[in-house]
Amino acid sequence: MPPGGGRQPTRRVHPQQQRPQRAGSLARATGSMAIATLVSRITGFLWKVMLAAVAALGAVNDSFTVANTLPNIVFELLIGGVLASVVVPLLVRSQDDPDGGLAYTQRLLTVGMTLLAVGTVIAVALAPLFTRLYVDDSTGRANADLATAFAYLLLPEILFYGLFALLSAILNAKQIFGPTAWAPVWNNVVVMATIGLYALMPGEISLNPVKMSDPKLLVLGIGVTLGIVVQSLMLVPALRRSGFRFRWNWGFDARLKEFGGLGLWVLGYVAVSQVGLIVSTRVLTAGASGGAAIYSNAWLLFQLPYGVIGVSLLTAIMPRLSRAAADHNYRKLIGDLSYASRLSAVILVPISAVLTVTGTSVGVVLFSWGRGDIAQATRLGDALAVSAFGLLPYALVMLQLRVFYAMKDARTPTLIMVVMTAVKIPLLYMCKAMLSPEHVVIGVLMVNSLSYVVGAVLGQLWLWVRLGHLRTRRVVGVTLFSVFAGGLGVAAGLGVARLLGGVLPDSNAAKAFLSLIIEGLVAGLVSFGVLAALKVEELKPATAKITRLIRRR
Repeated sequence: MPPGGGRQPTRRVHPQQQRPQRAGSLARATGSMAIATLVSRITGFLWKVMLAAVAALGAVNDSFTVANTLPNIVFELLIGGVLASVVVPLLVRSQDDPDGGLAYTQRLLTVGMTLLAVGTVIAVALAPLFTRLYVDDSTGRANADLATAFAYLLLPEILFYGLFALLSAILNAKQIFGPTAWAPVWNNVVVMATIGLYALMPGEISLNPVKMSDPKLLVLGIGVTLGIVVQSLMLVPALRRSGFRFRWNWGFDARLKEFGGLGLWVLGYVAVSQVGLIVSTRVLTAGASGGAAIYSNAWLLFQLPYGVIGVSLLTAIMPRLSRAAADHNYRKLIGDLSYASRLSAVILVPISAVLTVTGTSVGVVLFSWGRGDIAQATRLGDALAVSAFGLLPYALVMLQLRVFYAMKDARTPTLIMVVMTAVKIPLLYMCKAMLSPEHVVIGVLMVNSLSYVVGAVLGQLWLWVRLGHLRTRRVVGVTLFSVFAGGLGVAAGLGVARLLGGVLPDSNAAKAFLSLIIEGLVAGLVSFGVLAALKVEELKPATAKITRLIRRR
């Protein structure tokens, strides 16, 4: 078992390559990014709503959704998981070099960009094979030819996803978080403008036959890709201000072997997770029309609170975890893990309660406009409501992975993902066999959440074996308080829903909107109110920030 602490070595700082670390709490660092992330997530979801309004939740949206996930999938398989997981810890450690890690960073960037460029060319050439892998065209509910046409236009995003991830890792290792949080907003603005142009163009995308020269197809595909290009280039000025200057560096660094060894395990993690995604996608496209688009949009809604709280928290905490692990300061490592787990619980469990109560209303309010179908929108909302319980387990799994990677252990996360996928796949096929086609997407999202419950439990047990005492009693106590408060919030929200049943207007959209506001407020206020009444200490950073905002006004 590692020691609980240790003497921290003297760090050599290169004045032009490393920005001094700013003092301040993790909660403050997280809060500063949460605003940017909130704007990013809202605008990202807004363009999904716009697309549903102009293209409906049918074959065109399903085909675009499948094709739009392919760049992410291939990017993750190539190097994305490695960049998100092990690069920041390695860059933080390289800051102890005499040059502040400049040469190491240049070599890492050179290798990464070369691999991404080659992989992008190959992926575009193999576009038809990718789409046939993810789309079960035998049902006619998703169009493989249209998905392939979109894929040709969208797969070049891989190179720019990689550039964004590499530059983000360099900035985060330097404790610079703002530009990486705001850059996706510009991507979303470009995509929203693209969808606006798509809506103004006459006609519809041809499905039989699919034409690569179709103007609406070209506008949507090229415009969405352009958004990723803008997102990646937005980081270049911030990187230059940090003092970093890039040049191609093909020199050998023995530590790149370490990068490669960790990377192979991370690629294994991604590959196993993609097996689950392939099965999920095929089950969805074999169900009722719109299943893939409904799943994608429900998953985005599910991730919205996590994106604001969880991603901001992980981005801020990763350099701290990496430095603690590099210094063998396991007491600090465990302390940061415990605090982040407790902070996640007191914020995300009440939000899960709100989503459980208002999920159906959220779906109707957001996706019944324009060409949206009320039945499809209701299905989306139901799927969100029944899967909301997985929000905290998902956040904990992501946090635990960062701890393993900070300790340069990429093997354990892969083994945990193997177990999660082994549990997930049989349940997915059960959804296909036992549920009606329109309910398959609801079952798939519930299975997703259950798999993260399994992953969170396994991760906690594995970390306990590895690190010993994890302050588990305090984490469990705060989590139980949060679940108790969330349960009361759900009960209060459902009670109000029953009381309002005969009072709200008959219009589906108006009724859903009023239900969302009233029931959501009741569930949220009761959940957070109970936590405040129980004097849960971890709630103080959030309440203090709200109090400061009110006083400013």
